[in-house]
Amino acid sequence: MSRALSRVLPHRTLAVAVTALAAVLPLGPAAHATDRHGTPSVRPAAHHPLQPRISAAYELPGGRVYPEGIAADPRTGTLYAGSYADGTVYRMTPGHRVAEVLLPAGTDGRTTANGLKVDGAGRLWVTDSTAGVSVYDPRTRRLLARFDVPGQDARFVNDLAIAPDGSAYLTDSVRAVVYRVTPGQIARARAHGGHAVLTPRFDLNDAMEPHDPGTYTLNGIVADPTGRYLLTVDMTGGDLYRLDLSSGRIRKVALHGGDLRLADGLELRHGTLWAAHNTSNAISRWRVAADGLAARQERRFTDETLQVPTTLIRRNGTLYVVRSQFDKGGPLGDGTPQTPFTVAAVTGI
Repeated sequence: MSRALSRVLPHRTLAVAVTALAAVLPLGPAAHATDRHGTPSVRPAAHHPLQPRISAAYELPGGRVYPEGIAADPRTGTLYAGSYADGTVYRMTPGHRVAEVLLPAGTDGRTTANGLKVDGAGRLWVTDSTAGVSVYDPRTRRLLARFDVPGQDARFVNDLAIAPDGSAYLTDSVRAVVYRVTPGQIARARAHGGHAVLTPRFDLNDAMEPHDPGTYTLNGIVADPTGRYLLTVDMTGGDLYRLDLSSGRIRKVALHGGDLRLADGLELRHGTLWAAHNTSNAISRWRVAADGLAARQERRFTDETLQVPTTLIRRNGTLYVVRSQFDKGGPLGDGTPQTPFTVAAVTGI
């Protein structure tokens, strides 16, 4: 990608960055069938009997949802999704096709919902790209704490991961830093009115390949289940970085067999890493070395029916993929979205 394509103004949204990339990276091939809701689905190709299958798993009510984030409560199987367009947070429960609205648009002043995660205590974390992150009790819908980005400079709080010790780590796509919120910080915030300021834990500006000022870089982030490190992706450079939780050291992961350009959300399970590549309508699968310093691409497939996938989560052998449709009247282009918006179930990858 040329540097000209990655030059954006500081206060523009992430959508501007991926729009430029979409202009030179074609979308995947068209699908061949649709499911009963009119959403395209994939039939196994004759030349590839193991072609992944895509179907609509959940519907998100609303005409302009443009979902971006997804999270799962590992204790209950409940899934949550967030609307980039207005900040609505949806709850999806097994056995119910249509999601319910958990937090309406504008709740607590949020105008968007990007990354979502559920921590070990069952608390729901919701990032707002323009402000920071809010922590909720999903049972009562009560706001427990809020952490804001310091200063007035441009920011884009994007995705987050929960480490085994309960700390949350959040990427800032404009500042190229990773913030940390520890359990102790949550307790102190709740004891002092529920508000606090985000503090950077990792600064990747010197570690990454050079980018033009204002380039959107860090996006998806995942935590090693042993608590040793984090992995985060530079969506513009296509690189993956290992962040050592003990020493603070930052190292580039050696990628073999491909790159992670346009990688958005990540999912890490038992040494396997999945990535959603947004405007290229792709999902890739990687095998990560035990020390987190190398990864080899095992599989990648592209299909237009992914509808600009922004993130994904794995449950019981199925990937649940957010189909943002950002390019259908959303932040990436004109047009009319296909409704209802859906979260897809993808198997075979």
